[in-house]
Formats: sequence, C-alpha cells, structure tokens
Amino acid sequence: MRLLIVEDTGDVGDAVVASLGNAGFACDLAETLGRAEEAMAVQVYDAIVLDINLPDGDGRDFLRSLRRKGARIPVLMLTAEFEVTARVEALDLGADDYLVKPFDLRELEARLRVLLRRETGWADNAMTLGDLSFDETGKAVRIGGKPVHMTRREMSLLSMMLAHRGQILSKERLFDGLFSFDGAEVGTNTVELYVARLRKKLAGSQVRIETHRGIGYRLNEDDG
Repeated sequence: MRLLIVEDTGDVGDAVVASLGNAGFACDLAETLGRAEEAMAVQVYDAIVLDINLPDGDGRDFLRSLRRKGARIPVLMLTAEFEVTARVEALDLGADDYLVKPFDLRELEARLRVLLRRETGWADNAMTLGDLSFDETGKAVRIGGKPVHMTRREMSLLSMMLAHRGQILSKERLFDGLFSFDGAEVGTNTVELYVARLRKKLAGSQVRIETHRGIGYRLNEDDG
C-alpha cells in the first residue's frame, strides 16, 4: 500500500518512512502542506499520516479541505497536543485516528493496518482466500497450513491483491503500491517480474493470478 507521510521534523519523518518501509509500505515524505498537495496531484494514496503543526500551515486545515472536496482517504493525525479537545477537534474534522507524540512506531504501523483493513473489508490481520492465508502482523504466508517464504515486496504485492481480491488492478496501480518516489529507479515492467515470482509461489494452491492483457491482474479463488 502507498502512504503519504506529512511531517516536517526530519528525524521523525525519516524514522516513520524507514519503519513503514520495512513493514512493506511504499512511503512518500512531504515536509510541508504545499509538497503534500503536489504529491497528491500526481499520486493516489491509500492513507495519509498527517502532522498538525507544519511550516506552511495547520494540518487540520489541510484535512478540512480534503473532506470538503469529498476525499475519503483514511487520515491518521499526529499531534503533540495532549488536550482532549484538540484530539476531538481532529476527529470531528474527519480524521480517522490520531497518535500523540512521542509515539511507538509499532503502534503507528498497527493503527495504519487497522485503517487499511477497514477500507478493504477485512476484519483482522489474517487475510485468507481458499487455502492461502497471510498474517500481516507476523509477516507469515501459508498455503494449506504450510509456510511459504516470500520477500518483502512479494508480500506487499500479495497484500494488495488480497485486499482487492476479485478486482483487476492495473500494472500502474501495483507499481505505485510497491515503489515510492524515492525508491529504486525501476520501470512498471518490474511489476511483471514480481507477479511472475508470486504466481510461481502460489502454484498448486487454491488461488490464481489472472492476467488481463492491457488491463492488469486479478487474484481469485481457483474454481477448479
């Protein structure tokens, strides 16, 4: 999944991007609201981590503008304000969750997983389809109860396809979820390589990756 991190404190932003990157998220970092707007103009995100106090404005105003435009993207607010009224205000403006600084990076990751599960309809961390199960928290993939080794990006690809099971995802959409602006300089054809690797590891399971030429890929339970 692709996340936009709006945070101007260098060490905090870098730590969040590194931690979430290790967890399999593709993250873009914006140090100002202006840069956040520029990023959102050219990229679709699955969720936003938004600080309140930024050099060029208040994150709450940014959130208010998003909701007025009808944007439903999940937003997790970061705040150094401990007062209940400040947190209630953020929630009333349309924030989906909040964390008070300083926070534990593991909690941030867990809260983001909850928001993304809510958007995709999964009830818990264990996503299943046929005899395939993927535990996002434990980073464990099993087929028929047997563990299957996958790399971080292979698990990220599987997570996206499971979250949108039955839907065709374009190569560009999958690419966006795997690579951030600052990631390796690779082309969208790299997605074909990861799809091929994932398809090989799913061979013999009750799920299959369908190729819809010129459109994209879809993960489905194998009827046969």
